[in-house]
Order: sequence, then C-alpha cells, then structure tokens
Amino acid sequence: MGARRLLALGGVGLILVGMLVGDIFAVFVLHQNAARVGASLTVAAHAAAAGDSKAVLASFQETGGFLENRGTKVDTHVHMIAFGYLALMLAILQPWIALGENAKKKLAWTFLLGAGLLPVGVFLIHYVGLAYSPSESIGWASIAADFGGLLVIVATLGYLLGLGKWVQQKENLQLRDSLLEDRSLAGRTLLAGGLALLLLGFVHGAYYAAVDLYKHEALDFSLLSQMSVGAAANDVGMVDTALGQYAQLGGDKAVKIAAHAHAIEFGLLAILLAFFQPYVRLRESWKRRWAWVLLFGSLLLPVCVLLELNLGLLAGGMADVGGLLVIIALLAMWIGIVRYTGGIDGKVRTAEGVR
Repeated sequence: MGARRLLALGGVGLILVGMLVGDIFAVFVLHQNAARVGASLTVAAHAAAAGDSKAVLASFQETGGFLENRGTKVDTHVHMIAFGYLALMLAILQPWIALGENAKKKLAWTFLLGAGLLPVGVFLIHYVGLAYSPSESIGWASIAADFGGLLVIVATLGYLLGLGKWVQQKENLQLRDSLLEDRSLAGRTLLAGGLALLLLGFVHGAYYAAVDLYKHEALDFSLLSQMSVGAAANDVGMVDTALGQYAQLGGDKAVKIAAHAHAIEFGLLAILLAFFQPYVRLRESWKRRWAWVLLFGSLLLPVCVLLELNLGLLAGGMADVGGLLVIIALLAMWIGIVRYTGGIDGKVRTAEGVR
C-alpha cells in the first residue's frame, strides 16, 4: 500500500466516522440538548425577574455545561470530516511530492495519527475536564487534541516541502497521473453532482445573506432587549414571549445555515470521491449505483433540514435517512478501496522512478 492509497483510505475513513458521529449526535443529542439549554435560559430569565442573582448564576453555569457538551461533539464531527477532506487532497498531490515513498508513508501515518487524536481529545474535553491536569486551565484531553493538531501540521508541512522540491526540479517533466485521468461514468456522475450541490449551497447562502441575515440580526438584538426589559419590570409574560420568539429565531437560523453548509460539504465530498473511483474495486454498475445513492442522500439531507421548522420530526427523520444513505454509500466505496490491488500505485511509482 502506497502513501496515496493510505491517505485515501484514512481520509474516507475519517469522513465516514465523522458523519456517523454527526448522525448519532443529531438523533440522540442535538434536540435534547437544545431543549435543556432553552429550559435553563427560561429559569435564568425568571430568576432575573424575581431578583434572585444566585439562581441566575447557577442557570448560566448549567447552560454553559450544555453548550460545552454540544460544542465538543460538533467540533469532533467537523474536525474528523475536515481532516478527511485534507487527507484526500494530499492523496491527490502524492505524485507531485518529491520525497521517497518511505518518507511519504511516514508522513501519511503521522497525519492520520494526528487527525484521529485531535477529534478524540476534543470529544473527551467535556468528560475529562481538568482532572489530574498539570495546568490550571488546560486538561489532558485538550493537551492530547493540541498534540494531534501539531502532528497534522508537521505532516502537512512535510508534504508542502516535498511539493516545493518538485516545483524547483530543473528536470521537472509533465507527469501523467492515471488516477486523475479517469473518465468513468461513476466519476463523471460524482463530479457533476458535486458541482451541482456546490452551486445549490452557494445560491442558498447568497439568498439567506440577502433576505434573512440582517433581519435575523436585528430581531436577535430586539428580542434580547425585550427579555432585559421584561426581567427589569418583573413582567414574566413579556419574558416568556421573548424567549419563545428567540427560540424560533434560533431554530430558523440554525436550519438555514445547516442546509447551506451541508450542501457545500457534500458537494465537495462528491468531487473528491470522483477522483478516487479507479481505486474503488467494485463492478462499474455498483460504482454507479453507489454514486447515485451518495448524491441522493446528499440532496435529501439539506432539503429536509430546511423543512424541519414546517414539518417537524418528519423532516428531521428524513434528513437523518439522507445522512444514513451518504454513510452507506461512503462505506461501500471505502470497502472498494480496501479491495484495490495496487495497479495504479505501481504505475505512479514507475513513472516517478523514470523521472
């Protein structure tokens, strides 16, 4: 196994695990956590209206714990997927890295170790805290996450150094890469579908910025001011009304931003996977089927997320189904890469040796 396939397997694996973590979080944590945050803020607002400063402080501390719990899980999900994308991009660049194969494989293992260690450390921050830490402000989980990030930086800089050496070579020749020259139907389907998803995500983001963004910001300030006035006047009804509207505002912003982000994220995933279809050792008919399954799930999830406020749990459940379809298709492609026999890697190493 060369460095390129190692990074491809590791990258797809990181994305797969990151999406699985995100799907589990969405089903079992996200809505429950949001309900707890809302309830805690309601208690804090009522305590402020009653002039109970100790209850306000306790409620805010409780809210902080809920937000940390949510934040560390979101960060775990996001970092795994982001490192998976970076691994796939580095895999594409491997023929242009002017380093020996052993050096490239060591850098690949270093990168994947750091890419796995950082999100695991982030996930454990909420549970480990500062227990037995040598520092008063940084716990062992944070230290492990920072060390994982350092490994990723070192490996990426190593690859950039190799790329710089290749650029500076006087005998630099045009290198033909069999992986990138693939024009199979599955690859073209993923490339076209990925570009369409990117365009859809960009258009939706532009629409949100033009129509809703400033309105949401103004309403955010207005509702917070209304809560403050109600608490100062001991008007519980005004506080409850403002809290309810603020929760609706938060939900509206969350679903629109999530739909925009997921469409772009899945579009980028489809484009990257298009380049690695020659590594997927499955029948062409199955490669095409999995490509369509991935694209269908990639479209279903952001569309259903956008409909959650109107359709409730039905749309949320369909969004989870869309995420599951993407995970299943991604797992099938990962298995296909595992089954790959190494023909293209051999051609690339032969070309590098000739050069």
